[in-house]
Amino acid sequence: MERSGRKGIYPYYGASGIIDNIDDYIFEGEHVLISEDGENLRTRQTPIAFLANGKFWVNNHAHIVKSDYVHNRLICYYFAQLDLNPYITGAVQPKLSQESLNKIPIYLPISIDERNRIVGVLSSLDDKIDLLHRENATLEALAETLFRHYFIENPNPDWKEGKLGDYVDIKRGGSPRPITDYIASSGYRWLKISDVTNIDSPYIFHTKEYIKESGLKKTVLLNEGSLVLSNSATPGIPKILCVDSCIHDGWLYFPKSRFSKYYLYLFFKFIRQDLINLGNGSIFTNLKTDILKKYVINIPDCTSLDKFESIVSPLFEKMLGNTEQIFAIETQRDALLPRLMSGEVMVEK
Repeated sequence: MERSGRKGIYPYYGASGIIDNIDDYIFEGEHVLISEDGENLRTRQTPIAFLANGKFWVNNHAHIVKSDYVHNRLICYYFAQLDLNPYITGAVQPKLSQESLNKIPIYLPISIDERNRIVGVLSSLDDKIDLLHRENATLEALAETLFRHYFIENPNPDWKEGKLGDYVDIKRGGSPRPITDYIASSGYRWLKISDVTNIDSPYIFHTKEYIKESGLKKTVLLNEGSLVLSNSATPGIPKILCVDSCIHDGWLYFPKSRFSKYYLYLFFKFIRQDLINLGNGSIFTNLKTDILKKYVINIPDCTSLDKFESIVSPLFEKMLGNTEQIFAIETQRDALLPRLMSGEVMVEK
């Protein structure tokens, strides 16, 4: 199906969630969608089983599941704690075929009341997480609106133009090679682009990989609070570190700057499409530092910058607090999930 000419109101789902909206639907009601293929089956960057509700279309990269005997959310929770590796095929492109999916055993409490209580406990945690995510989205949208108001839509006519590189020190991270010789199960955090691509918060709390101390001489170790910007794979994504972490050469960092990290974060989000256009209108594989260094901007006076900082800092601090709560609730939920599913922990009536 050619989607480009069929824009509409109905969600169009792929292996990892909604990827578009089109003018028709093929399913109605609540269903569970389970990823059929893609690297996410192994990395689990996003849930591989998730709910779709209402009227929607699903492409051929997701299985559609509906049960009259098991709560749909319980199916999602079951797959969230399930090791899928024995059922995945394909060395290059991981795949969970319908045949393999049908072979997966489902172990759940016999009591329907117990199942419903499990769903109730886990759903309450998910609802809290969702509420915090929505509040963060509102706060970030407000911060972006304020940035545009002060620096884009109503600039001071006395402000002069200048090149970003004259006011911000722009540097690249580094990678010890071959990187496989330095990856370890513990040590110094190793930030990868895949750690951030599905994170909607400005803040990064953890990485999936670590490197050995011997790799420090060939990389850059940044302190908590540092701003980074992706410059490869999926370039132009700004994030603020909440943990010390090493960064490879697919990241840019800014050791000295006239502007605060909050200003730069919002600035990079605002100009991202412009940077993509400078790369011939497509997602380019490498954001060269020269593109940023030569980027021409208005240079606000210090008073205006300080005023803006006093307004947006509380917004970012609130987002940080919310993100810390999200991380704590997710940790609690993920620890509780397998114990509830196995019957090790029972939910009181």
